[in-house]
Amino acid sequence: MTRIAAVFAWEALDSRGTPTVACEVELVGGVRAQATVPSGASTGSHEAMEKRDGGDRYGGRGVLGAVANVNDDIGPMIVGRAIDDPAALDDLVRAHDGSPNLERLGANAVLAVSVALWRAAAEAEGAPLWRYLCPDEPPLLPMPMVNIISGGAHAARAVDFQDFLVIPLGAPTFAAAIEWAWRVRRAAASLIEGMGAPSVMVADEGGLAAPFDSNEQPMAVISKAIEAAGFRPGDDVAIAIDVAATQLWNGTGYEMASEARTISAAGMTALLTRWADVYPLVSIEDPHAEDDWEGWAGCSAALNDRLQLIGDDLFCTNVERLERGIADGSANAVLVKPNQIGSLADARRVLDRAHAAGFATVVSARSGDTEDDWLADLAVGWRAGQIKVGSLTRSERQAKWNRLLRIEAQNPGATFAGRSALGPRV
Repeated sequence: MTRIAAVFAWEALDSRGTPTVACEVELVGGVRAQATVPSGASTGSHEAMEKRDGGDRYGGRGVLGAVANVNDDIGPMIVGRAIDDPAALDDLVRAHDGSPNLERLGANAVLAVSVALWRAAAEAEGAPLWRYLCPDEPPLLPMPMVNIISGGAHAARAVDFQDFLVIPLGAPTFAAAIEWAWRVRRAAASLIEGMGAPSVMVADEGGLAAPFDSNEQPMAVISKAIEAAGFRPGDDVAIAIDVAATQLWNGTGYEMASEARTISAAGMTALLTRWADVYPLVSIEDPHAEDDWEGWAGCSAALNDRLQLIGDDLFCTNVERLERGIADGSANAVLVKPNQIGSLADARRVLDRAHAAGFATVVSARSGDTEDDWLADLAVGWRAGQIKVGSLTRSERQAKWNRLLRIEAQNPGATFAGRSALGPRV
């Protein structure tokens, strides 16, 4: 039985140059595995809490306290323990923290240890992480959601809505899906240049960042880009959006600053329903705020049978909030972000519960991510069906895409999830 020999953490930088936590786990016998964790910009209030230092250093965003919690607290507790059950180690660390949202040790500290532990367990078995997570089935390559145009907190609010993405529904393989998305992104860049705007500006996740006259204009641009790239909108390639409505909510309505107006929850549902009538829209994420359960209910009544309705801030990768959403019929899909909950074991429980309830699942990166690629292995090993990483620029995004391309290329028997990953509505 292989045991943990050492745990070491340090302060690293994410894609925004903001400090984050990195961790290495060493096993008796010399196996080593490490991980670097991300952070988000549009974070929900129900997420597990990162630990930040405050003060002047890095504008208060330093993580030396979280690093010390790994080196001086978590590490000594788990050194000498067996690595054969990393889920049990995750649960042990959570219990040791003792707070409901990991505020004592910090979710960034706990997740860095968690991912390094799971990677070390896989290395000890001589297996890649995806295979360790799914030892008895062929790999399932996820359908990619690829960011084309960004707004909201990811692009200085050039438009209010946060992400406008494409889903290559008709692609036969993961590699083809990425190439199709690349063609649409290139066509969208050309259309934006034709509008007199620069196409070289990119947002946090690599999407095109340009000024638009309205929140609807990116929908029209991407629809035209799909056709210009030689695809049939809605059949070959479709559109997904992330409203990130929590960022727009003022307590009584949704502020559309770029359009100088505020709309009600019912107005938001009506707007999105019209878009679904006009454009090849098959997936909407966070159409209402994280605690606007009434708004979610109205949106679900209007759209649940027509497209994928994803809860991100609504669920925060939290199984208790997911249970309420299942009972209420608030959505039909969940975004799974491990750093929202703090450990791979807990994130996996949310994904498994979603699958049991018939929900679609999307494993997702964060806007402040790193060049680490473990998320790609999770999407395959957990058989999530879908992955949302960002666009096709910036190395922290490409690391995940490239990892998935390698897994598919190395495994001729791999299955591509395809459009069925979105459920029977699409």
